Order: sequence, then structure tokens, then C-alpha cells
Amino acid sequence: MKRWVTLSLAALVFAGLGFAQVRVGIAFDAGGKNDRSFNQMAWEGALKAKKDFGIELYDFEPNDPSQVGQGIRAFAEEGFDLVIGVGFANEPAITATAKEFKDVKFAVIDSVSPEKDNVASLIFREQEGSFLVGYIAGKLTQTGVVGFIGGMDIPLIHKFEAGYRAGVEYACQEDGIQCKVLVNYVGNTPQAWNDPGKAKEIAAAQTSQGADIIYHASGASGLGLIDFVKQKKCLKASELPAGVKFIRDPFKDVPKYPAYEKACKGDTRPIFFIGVDANQNYLGDTDNNPATLNHGLTSMMKRVDVATYDVIKSVVMGTFTGGIHEFSLKNNGVGYALDEYNKALIPTAVVAKLEVLKQKIVKGEIKVPAER
Repeated sequence: MKRWVTLSLAALVFAGLGFAQVRVGIAFDAGGKNDRSFNQMAWEGALKAKKDFGIELYDFEPNDPSQVGQGIRAFAEEGFDLVIGVGFANEPAITATAKEFKDVKFAVIDSVSPEKDNVASLIFREQEGSFLVGYIAGKLTQTGVVGFIGGMDIPLIHKFEAGYRAGVEYACQEDGIQCKVLVNYVGNTPQAWNDPGKAKEIAAAQTSQGADIIYHASGASGLGLIDFVKQKKCLKASELPAGVKFIRDPFKDVPKYPAYEKACKGDTRPIFFIGVDANQNYLGDTDNNPATLNHGLTSMMKRVDVATYDVIKSVVMGTFTGGIHEFSLKNNGVGYALDEYNKALIPTAVVAKLEVLKQKIVKGEIKVPAER
């Protein structure tokens, strides 16, 4: 157990220190609050709430996956106003503790608790945002082969895979080309969220099969994909496997950085990652210059920060309600990232089409699969 148990719990025994009216405890999933992805988004939302509402905020980070779920009961025993469990692995602890502590409000992100009165279950339609980034990959792939790296092989991540595959297929059918989506998972245990070495191996294997764009939904493991893409930089025509060839060159006019030009001479194409949860576009910058080629094509934004902020706000304002709260394209709970790092990579016509597709999904005219 980390900071909250060793320091914050002891501090709470002192009376009259002016604690804010609302105290919030947040327990993270494997990977911790600095994973640059899912957990970090929740933490950023909580920090914003702290700034806006003056709450007392305490956190618990597991040292390893076996400690996920710990800390939740300690928060409840101390009479916290709200206890948040980040990630589906925290759901059993949230549910068990909520049954016992009826006066404490709880929230679980990425899972549904059977306790409805005092537990807000915050879930997302990840397949919808994944469809949009899949469409981008399908419109811009230079080989007709793209990849997907999932973290833990579970139904939750299958939603990312299914939506991504559907978006790729939609774009490729639109352009009249045959596309292939390579799929691999890091593992079957919680360690799959924090194994960048394995993700890096998968990325190498997928690019050897011709994948030039790889989307990950793997938490901190995805940092291995990002490192690999920035190190390899490009695919060379001579490296492409049998049956795969370059079909277009949509990034030919994007200014290249010096190290790329040195390493990628001749008939080559840049390779890209697609980030997840947080906006990871900036992680694809190799020379601190957003104007040159960036290896982050886009990111599927899963607004865990908004969900976290909103549930804290509801407690502060006295409007908290238990049950399921869903975040989708309709309420901007998911989407894709467009910023200074990738605006030169995605053509304006593709951006315009993405807005059309978004509205079709919201209206139900396009039904994005949630299962593979």
C-alpha cells in the first residue's frame, strides 16, 4: 500500500484541521496514476475537481496487480464521502464495501456493480470511438495492413477491437481496397496492462507482416508500441512480406525530421501508432517540433477524466445518483484526438467525413459492433 495508507490515514486522526466538506478517495488499477493512459485520465479528472471544488483528495496505487481492490475499504471506514474504483478489477471490492457502508457513495469505472443505490457505474461505448480511429487508419494505411494490440484478452477490450475493425473495413470498402487487421493481445492476466516489453514484441511482429498503423488498447503496455514505432520510424519496400505492397503515399508532403530522412531513404513509408484513453499524440513527437512528421496518428479519447469529474461534482452538488451512467459519442464521452501534432496527418476531407459518421452513429444509422 502506498501514500494514502502510510501518510493520509494517519493525518485524518487529527481534528480541526479544516478538511473540506467533501472527501474523495480514488483507488487505481494496475499501472497506476502515471500510466499516461486510462488511470492517468481518471487522476486528471479528480485533480480538476479538487481545483474547482476544494475537495480533499486521497489516492491509492497498487504495487502490483494482486493489490488492486485494496484501499477501498479503508477509505469507506474513514467515512469518505465518495470512493472511486478505477477499472473493472476494482468492482468486486466496490460492491462488497458498498453493501456494508450504505452511507458512503461509490463509483466504479469500466464495470457495472449490482449495487445501484450508492454505486454509480461509469461505463463507455468504446466501440464508437474505436470505429472513428479505425476509419482514419483505413483511409490512411499505406499497405492495406493495420494492427491492433489489446491488453488483457477480455470482453471490455474486445469492444475496442470490434469497433476498430469495423471502422477500418468501412473506410477500405469506401475506397475499394482490401484491408487486413492483425490482432494480438498482451496476455490473460492483469499484468497485461503493464508489460511494454511484450507489446513491443507484438508491434515488431505486426510490422513484419506489413502493418503501418497500429492501435493499442493496453494501458501502460502501449508505451512499448510507441517506443517501437519511434525507433523503427518507417517500413521499407524491401522489408514488406509477400503479397503486401505500398498502395499510396498520403504523407509524402508532411515535413520529415532529420533522423527520419537519414534512416528512411528510398521507397519507404512512415509507421504510426494510435493511442488510447488519453490524448497520446504528443508521445509520437521525436524532435520537439509538432510541425514535422509525428508518429502518433491520433488517439481514441475515452473521457475517463470527464466521468471522474462529473461523479465528484454530483457529490459536491448533492445530485449523486447510483446506477449506470454511460458515456458515448452522443455525450462526447468518446472520440478522437486532433491537435497540433497530427493536424497535418489527417486530411480535412477525412475530418469532415468523421463528423458525418459520428452523427450517423449517434442517430443509429450506423450500428457499431461491440463484440468481435
